[in-house]
Amino acid sequence: MGKQVVVLGAGIVGVCCALELLRRGMSVTLVDRQEPGRETSLGNAGVIARSSLMPFNHPGLWAQLPRLLKNDTVQFRYRWNYLAKNLGWATRFLLNARPSVFRETVAALDGLIRVSAPEHLRLLGEAGALHRLRDTGWMLLYRSEQAWNGSELARRTFAQYDVPAQALNAAEVAEVEPALSPIFPRALWIQGSYSVDDPHEVTAAYADLFRRRGGAFTQMAAGAIRRDGQRWTIQGGHDSASLSADRLVVALGPWSKSLLKTAGIDLPLAFERGYHMHYSGLEGASLSRPVHDTGGGYVLSPMARGLRLTTGVELDACEAPARPEQLDLAEARAREAFPLDRRLDEHAWLGRRPTLPDSRPMIGQAPRHPGLWLALGHQHIGFSTAPGTARILGELMCEEGATARHRAFRPERFLASA
Repeated sequence: MGKQVVVLGAGIVGVCCALELLRRGMSVTLVDRQEPGRETSLGNAGVIARSSLMPFNHPGLWAQLPRLLKNDTVQFRYRWNYLAKNLGWATRFLLNARPSVFRETVAALDGLIRVSAPEHLRLLGEAGALHRLRDTGWMLLYRSEQAWNGSELARRTFAQYDVPAQALNAAEVAEVEPALSPIFPRALWIQGSYSVDDPHEVTAAYADLFRRRGGAFTQMAAGAIRRDGQRWTIQGGHDSASLSADRLVVALGPWSKSLLKTAGIDLPLAFERGYHMHYSGLEGASLSRPVHDTGGGYVLSPMARGLRLTTGVELDACEAPARPEQLDLAEARAREAFPLDRRLDEHAWLGRRPTLPDSRPMIGQAPRHPGLWLALGHQHIGFSTAPGTARILGELMCEEGATARHRAFRPERFLASA
């Protein structure tokens, strides 16, 4: 097929895919309704961590389910009518927590993250953004010995996949992060991992690198896609503008679902929404790395703008109104752990994390739609896995024999091939 490609979606996944395909000699146009990195990629915790191989739907989820379904935790909340309309997705999500699928997912995500980390380092250097990188890892904090014991599956999985980690007691936590309150008897310091101080600026730097190397960026809202002969046409959402290309890559994150419906593809995608807010620290209190308070249900990450508090999961429709109560609860728990000062943002930021039933992204050509390629469904770990996704997509689009190596991400696992 021809080498003219349109990549829809200028988040971290789409930008990395555009860079990789450009590197492989294709003529690439990147398309988004906003400037690169202004949507889902703007609001994450900035972590590039090997520990992200643990999916939310793991075998321990069944024991947690009665508590989570009360719908009053900081970690997980849901809208009843949304869950009722998506019981099929929820059932598949729970079924994929069984041990056999969990093991397959962990192995697949581990491989994806292992590829992504060195690619991030390369791109950060080439984009002139290495100053945004920290190599201090991140920490998982536990508020009780019971919570620590309940994390045994995660720790065992990290050891199995050689994720560097150091167990800390209360005194060691205080030594590593002295600004934290002494409420954590246990912690796990994930080492050999990275974080950045502004995910949006990193995405924007990658997009600038793409432009400097000859890639084109078009700001346009994609309303529909269709196949015309041997080419794909992208129709603008609110005007008569359109683009066409030999091949089309859909990397629109949560908005992939509605767009792909215009091509007759029903994507089993749900939206794990989340919020963030920036804060100052009292009397200059700070952190040296992101920390995840597993009992508090939030991540607190040092950013260029201040300390970013990101919440857990809210299951709701993609464009449903914001419900910042979850952020308020997370803030209250965070104030127990750290001397937060005032809020620095006028409004809470709301993002949507696109999740497939097995917590793996979908990377490959859409069945029965030649020339239509998918790179979507990265749930909470798009920032950690974007460069690896791009590498896999490039291999699949340009090389023979790559399909077998990347079966865990094949679209056919959810989309009919006949």
